[in-house]
Amino acid sequence: MSLFRDDGIVLRTQKLGEADRIITLLTRGHGRVRAVARGVRRTKSKFGARLEPFTHVDVQFFARGSQLVGRSLPLCTQTETIRPYGRHIVDDYARYTVGTAMLETAERFTDHEGEPNVQQYLLLVGGLRALAAGEHAPGLVLDAFLLRSLAVGGYAPSFDSCARCGLPGPNRFFSMAAGGVICGDCRVPGSVVPSPEALRLLGALLSGDWETAEATEPRHVREGSGLVSAYLHWHLERGLRSLRFVEKS
Repeated sequence: MSLFRDDGIVLRTQKLGEADRIITLLTRGHGRVRAVARGVRRTKSKFGARLEPFTHVDVQFFARGSQLVGRSLPLCTQTETIRPYGRHIVDDYARYTVGTAMLETAERFTDHEGEPNVQQYLLLVGGLRALAAGEHAPGLVLDAFLLRSLAVGGYAPSFDSCARCGLPGPNRFFSMAAGGVICGDCRVPGSVVPSPEALRLLGALLSGDWETAEATEPRHVREGSGLVSAYLHWHLERGLRSLRFVEKS
């Protein structure tokens, strides 16, 4: 029997019995972890309020054996709030739907429990911080997060040089299967021809050029979001359920 301590973001919760919950977290040191929180659904439980989605917590686990992730779920025995991001997210529909899509994305990109994925963890913390603070439009925050999650997962799209032959851009055609923009010689069936403004926007979101991103016209923002959703769907093989609820500007 061992004690483990880590910090993480609560991704989702599930009811268990009459008063307990199963909490899914993305942690810094142990990747995605599912654990049981006893008694958190009781009205007088202060512990439960700290284990709501979007919350950044410092949590202590009690596990049977020498590994945190094993045959049985560990117990959450102690938790402290680091940042209550949900406080500034859940009361705003646009932020809430975007935040929910970010949590689902983070869970999908951490398939195996107990395997650390520090880059995805830090990306989620930064994304929720920006979303809660209202630093940028929620839709832009989401598209930037999705593009960077794809990059961390090994699926970084190209928005300038040809994804197949490396021909310097700008290039006109975009292919999900090819991994981004491609030149005329590498064009494959099913390629689309996005506007240069939409491609410029997505390149800016991937690189963190917020000045360029925020100067983009709404119609090109919508076009870029469509490309991001399609590219994500291609590589995840199925879309995110929460994306259908996200408002498009």
